[in-house]
Amino acid sequence: MADQTRPAAPRGMLVRDILDGVMEGGATGGSAARRGAAGGPTAAAAADLGPGTRVMDGAAGGSGAPLLDVQGVTLRYKTPSSLVTATHRVSFQVRRGDRYVVLGPSGCGKSTMLKAVGGYMRPDEGRITIKDRVVTGPGADRMMVFQEFDQLMPWKTVAENVMFPLLAARGMGRKDAAARAGAYIDKVGLTKFRDSLPHTLSGGMKQRVAIARGMAMEPDILLMDEPFAALDALTRRRMQDELLQLWADTQFTVMFVTHSIAEAIRIGNRILLLSPHPGRVRAEIDGVDRINPTDGSAARLEARIHELLFTERGAEDVDQAEAVGAVHV
Repeated sequence: MADQTRPAAPRGMLVRDILDGVMEGGATGGSAARRGAAGGPTAAAAADLGPGTRVMDGAAGGSGAPLLDVQGVTLRYKTPSSLVTATHRVSFQVRRGDRYVVLGPSGCGKSTMLKAVGGYMRPDEGRITIKDRVVTGPGADRMMVFQEFDQLMPWKTVAENVMFPLLAARGMGRKDAAARAGAYIDKVGLTKFRDSLPHTLSGGMKQRVAIARGMAMEPDILLMDEPFAALDALTRRRMQDELLQLWADTQFTVMFVTHSIAEAIRIGNRILLLSPHPGRVRAEIDGVDRINPTDGSAARLEARIHELLFTERGAEDVDQAEAVGAVHV
């Protein structure tokens, strides 16, 4: 039985003014990110940290209850020879309209965490809630988009694939389901292919169908597990652009997993950094959408994130934050 109690907040640091440092052309900033005695981000009065950046209310930011609340979650799974701890006491919150990216090296538990949010596995410790309801299994309020191209039903057309969960899970009539499916097929630019079978589509087109299927359900949160990882570089960039345009049009909430620092900066407005295995919260960066890719700040942020994840200095920064309750980055 999974422990549904609320343990202490995770170790790690909440990085807010890192953006001021990289946007000013350096790797360090002047403000300190405040942390509570429990070891996690605490509610802080709003205070300006530079143009367009504000201290948010805890890890979630903003006012009101978070859409998704992950508190002290430890995830384990069995292999034929051992019990593997994928994540250790990870906590974070996602607010409505976020493009929330979970970033970390291979094996840090980020995809396992996404599956737990999706309800496909239960925490060994901690709890996960959506709109204050404990996640105990899959639900239509969460839709998954995987990186594999074979997630579509090969005997169904594009339109039938997008309609299927509307009919099976939402219980919609065929006419209403067809209308909604058609609207989202249009949004992903596949109007001319609505009657095509998956085997006639390219990899990028298949991912568009999967995204349309997820969005047509109009879930509370769309869960994307490295959806562009198997695409070539040019198609991947185009799909990133299309995802951002879809977000601009609909303001949906997305939790996006990747091991690419550049993709995290491009996609997210908030980034959670998980340490190498087992995954622990290394840092959370807010206001990423302030970054300008043309002025060098994106490259500086990418270098700083790499440092936090993979170098001794990055680990020492986190240790210092835990020791003194604040960190300059």
